[in-house]
Formats: sequence, C-alpha cells, structure tokens
Amino acid sequence: MPQVSEEREKAPVASPEPAEPAKKTSRAGRNLPAAIGVGLLLGAAILVSLLTVRYLFIGIIAAAIAVGTYEFAQALGRAAKIRLALVPLLVGGQAMIWLAWPFGYRGALIAFAVTVLACLLWRLPGGAEGYLRDISASVFTAAYLPLFGAFAAMLIPPADGVGRVLAFLIGVVASDTGGYIAGVLKGKHPMAPSISPKKTWEGFTGSLVAGVVAGSLTLTLLLDGHVWQGVVFGVAIVLTATLGDLVESLMKRDLGIKDMGTLLPGHGGLMDRLDSLLPSAVVSFLLLSAFLP
Repeated sequence: MPQVSEEREKAPVASPEPAEPAKKTSRAGRNLPAAIGVGLLLGAAILVSLLTVRYLFIGIIAAAIAVGTYEFAQALGRAAKIRLALVPLLVGGQAMIWLAWPFGYRGALIAFAVTVLACLLWRLPGGAEGYLRDISASVFTAAYLPLFGAFAAMLIPPADGVGRVLAFLIGVVASDTGGYIAGVLKGKHPMAPSISPKKTWEGFTGSLVAGVVAGSLTLTLLLDGHVWQGVVFGVAIVLTATLGDLVESLMKRDLGIKDMGTLLPGHGGLMDRLDSLLPSAVVSFLLLSAFLP
C-alpha cells in the first residue's frame, strides 16, 4: 500500500488545458464586411437609377417603404400584439409616394388622409378591444413611413432633382459614417445611455464634421447653392439623422427587440436603415425648396 501511495505521489499531475481565449467583441457592434457589402449594393442600385432614368428612384423609394411597413407591422405584432391595418397602409403608402410625383405635397397629404380613413374602417370588424391602440399605431406608421418617404420622392421632379437627391443621401451617409467612425475610435461619453448606449458625443461630433463638409460640397458642386447654405443643410441633416436613430432605438427598446428585421446582413431590417433617412427627407425637401426654389 505505501508503494502505491508513493507512485501516486510521483505521478505527474496533468496540467489543465489552456482555456480558449475569449472572443473579443468588435467595437463596431456588427458584421462590418457584411454591412459594407450591403451598403455598397444599395448605393449602386440608387446610383444606377439616378444616372439612367431618374424617376426609377421613386420606384426604389416605393419598394423600400412597402418592405419597411411590412417589417414594422411584423415587429409590432410579435412584440406588442399591435395589429396594424396593413393592407390600407401598403396601398395608401404607395399612393402617397406616387401621387407626390405629379401633385407634390398636396397629392401626398390627400393620400395620407384617405389612408387614415381606410385604416379606421379596416380595423372596425376587429372589435373594441385594442381599437384605439391599433389605430394610433396605424396612423403613426402612415405618417412615419410613406408620408415622410413622399418628401424624398418630391426631390426628383425639379430639373436638378438628381443633385437634390444626391445631396440628401450623401448628407445622411456622411453623418452616419462620420459618427460611426468617430464613435468606434474615440467614443467615451454616451449621448443618451438609456436609449442608445453606443451613441456618444464624440460620434455626434464626427457626424457634424462629416455632415457639414458633405453639405458644403454637395450644395456648391452639385447644386447652385452657397457654402453657408451647405453648412446649414449639413447641420440640419445631422440633427434629423441623429434624431431618427434615437427615435427608432427608443421604439425598439419599448418593444424589447434588437432589430426591426433580418433582411439586410450586418444592418438588421430595412427599417433599421430607413430610420435616419425618413426625417432627413422632410428637412432636405424643405431646406432645398427654400434655398433653391
């Protein structure tokens, strides 16, 4: 017995296997190659439409609004049991976009009013339970998606419509990209920690710098604008793009979801890309109409 004890004592103790290094979470917070690839494809489709038959861009807006509306309806249904009047929203949303082309904001507003009436009627057979909740969400959706999207469609008809659309899109992309890079590299002070913890004041500063540069260049090189107009335009786009991001982040927190959908790898759903574009479309139309009537 003692001999066995000695052998056990002399037996080499197996050293524990080295633990696998913990996977580092990218500060980017998403699949960057996939996000870049999807962004380039979307950008290419938009550029092709603008540089060939510019009115094709309205078709891209209409398709994006339809997909975004469907995603939003699915998210609200899954997370909060809210039943949107989906058919009137899809049909009325297309009417808002396409009537904005020949008739401007009057066509969009008339289509919006008719869509709201259709939503009220569509939800009637569902009974009283949740009626006000569902109708309120339906009216909000009609305004937030197709009505805001109609302002992007109204940028196209003027003779310099391609330049107006590019100024709008480049401004939003510059704001998002500048904020993203500055936030990843230098972000330390959260801007709204209870709403979007990754959004920082350093990122917002990066958005402002990029947005002002983009606005100054696009309004002077693509349109007959002045530098000061480009600066105002750039600041306004940064503010509305940031507001759009925060608003959708707050909605997703309220619903308890991470993304509105899964259609776009590295981005989430299409709604997760429209958040900064939709309010910026309204401000772009208003400012460009004032600066370049």
